[in-house]
Amino acid sequence: MKGSILIHGGRVVSLDGVAHEDVLIVDGLVSEVGKDLSDSPRVKAAHTAAHEAGGLERLDAAGKLVFPGLTDPQVHFREPGMTHKEDLASGSLAALAGGVTGFMEMPNTKPNTDSPATLADKFERAAGRAASDYAFFLGGTHDNAEQLGEWEHTPGCAGIKVFMGSSTGSLLVPDNPTLERILRTGKRRVTFHSEDDDRLKVRYEGLPADVHVREHPHIRDVECAMRATTRLLDLAEATGRPIHILHVSSADEIRAVKERDLGDLVTVELTPNHLFLEAPGCYEGEHGSWAQMNPPVRDRAHQEVLREAAADGTAACIGSDHAPHSLEEKAKPFPYCPSGIAGVQTTLPLLLTAVRDGWLRYEDIVRLCVAGPQRVYGVNGRGPLAPGALGHVAIVDPSVEDTVADHPFHSQAGHTPYAGFKLAGWPVVTVLHGRIAYQDGALVGAPAGQPIHFG
Repeated sequence: MKGSILIHGGRVVSLDGVAHEDVLIVDGLVSEVGKDLSDSPRVKAAHTAAHEAGGLERLDAAGKLVFPGLTDPQVHFREPGMTHKEDLASGSLAALAGGVTGFMEMPNTKPNTDSPATLADKFERAAGRAASDYAFFLGGTHDNAEQLGEWEHTPGCAGIKVFMGSSTGSLLVPDNPTLERILRTGKRRVTFHSEDDDRLKVRYEGLPADVHVREHPHIRDVECAMRATTRLLDLAEATGRPIHILHVSSADEIRAVKERDLGDLVTVELTPNHLFLEAPGCYEGEHGSWAQMNPPVRDRAHQEVLREAAADGTAACIGSDHAPHSLEEKAKPFPYCPSGIAGVQTTLPLLLTAVRDGWLRYEDIVRLCVAGPQRVYGVNGRGPLAPGALGHVAIVDPSVEDTVADHPFHSQAGHTPYAGFKLAGWPVVTVLHGRIAYQDGALVGAPAGQPIHFG
């Protein structure tokens, strides 16, 4: 359902910086952005048009930052098949609470999302239940490689996702011949989990019974990531097919991408986890396996290079890689505890904290979390706040310095390794399609997410 609203008195964040401006949204689309719009002819016309519904809705954003709604291009909401961890309703509500108005969900569900039928099933599940807008990836396999070029154009399909490691069954594609088959079929950018499966098998052989989770980044070492990423760079250059490397975890990979200099043929994505958690400390004490993800969080030397990549434009975008598990599953001893962190709700507060700490700017958040996903995946309408853009807004109070515990945490995971972090700035209102959809820690009205469209 689309709405009309005037957001006034705030500071609008764009790719160019921050400015005191108002935002007028009419029938779900941004109509005007400018100073003191209260007397604008468009505002008066919108008020008249909305008279039967009680007039134009107004939202006072004084003292607040007005961001375009974020797009999270990498989440695992676990439905179908693993809804004890998360489902589309709870995951999308966590997204909306974090100022994320659109998500792209990964295919490693049960069953895998690897056919038009399983893709259609997800859209049926999301309709009327997803609190934010949604798209779903198709998983590339040995069996469907030649069909993906046709299927990738299915409305709402975010693209093709390939697991080179850290997966099982048909979604695991470890060999170059199948990877090349996938890359030579279709035109859209293909997304990869880049870890070398052969090396993973070797590294996990013969682990002692008492191995500690702090060894996770040494077992899944940098060479494991580099072997896969080097193969991907070679394949992209050979086939001319654009690729997107997810959750890059090492300085070595960033340097390799820069050195090869393949331009827009290769884009990379970072996660907040690799930018804000640091080994070995994150694996000690109460957090332990809660900081465990694949590829692993590494030490400060890698973190510093990743932060530079976020700030200097090397990284195209940020995805949370929201991958929740139950409390019981995470309590299992390493390496039997599953990898994954619930992060879709904390991405924006973490990045706001980076601005406070001086290594990011507000406009970088728009570049990484709005314009970046739009460019990488060819998303329609989900850009910075400008006339014609979708009416999605995240209102942030930059003066609030709270912990996660001070806010409703909507993921079924029930815990996060950021639990004790005091984060500088929190979303307080999220507007979806021109209507207030989240406020005062709760969903407003019925879930109103719609499929994301791609050009």
